[in-house]
Amino acid sequence: MHKKALVKIQCENDITTARKTGRIFSNHLHFNSINQARIITTVSELARNIYRYAGTGQISFERIEEAIKTGLKITAIDHGPGIIDISNALKHGYSSSGGLGAGLPGVKNMMDDFYIESSPVNGTRVTVVKWQ
Repeated sequence: MHKKALVKIQCENDITTARKTGRIFSNHLHFNSINQARIITTVSELARNIYRYAGTGQISFERIEEAIKTGLKITAIDHGPGIIDISNALKHGYSSSGGLGAGLPGVKNMMDDFYIESSPVNGTRVTVVKWQ
């Protein structure tokens, strides 16, 4: 297995490709079935957000090591309009598109580390890590 992978999100089918890539990485890194489901759900949410709000973008996967632990780092990048109010976007139930508002808050809760940067000029970058 490679240490890194990149999936471009350009159409709805790419969401499935991203999910499959997340499944492969989480399986090869020996995450238990619950954490594999969390990783795959996270990838699905991030890929869907890219497609829905920006149209195109990418998701990268990277095996990382820190001291004695191993993890999976997932970074979702788009060059869309950005998130106007990140603090609201991270509240359960908030949605700018009429959805359930569970996407980003759910991602944050399922992963161990969560970082987000967003601006109208540069788009949005979400980086998450799940540790073994």
